[in-house]
Amino acid sequence: MTIGVADVMKYFNQGKMQWWGWEDTSAGEVYSNLKLLDDTATMPTEDEVNDKIAEMQIQEDRKIAYPAIAEQLDKLFHDIDGGLLGEDAKTGSLYLALKEVKDDNPKG
Repeated sequence: MTIGVADVMKYFNQGKMQWWGWEDTSAGEVYSNLKLLDDTATMPTEDEVNDKIAEMQIQEDRKIAYPAIAEQLDKLFHDIDGGLLGEDAKTGSLYLALKEVKDDNPKG
């Protein structure tokens, strides 16, 4: 899933209902098309929106890339069964699978 302006706007001014909208729905969901619907709301800057999009996209990419919980638990079982905890934990299949996701999707 690609994170966009609409996804990020939900992050800002949490708890306020209907505080932002689009100037012209045919103009697309881009920052320049935003308008405030609530005088008490704070409009984030375009840089703040873009930074939050990048941050949320990393989180989404990681979430999608991680193995399913059942697969993680299976890897953990095999690591425990193979004695790959403690100082050997970084050679275990669970650690290596999670590290690969984090390496492929760095925070920045």
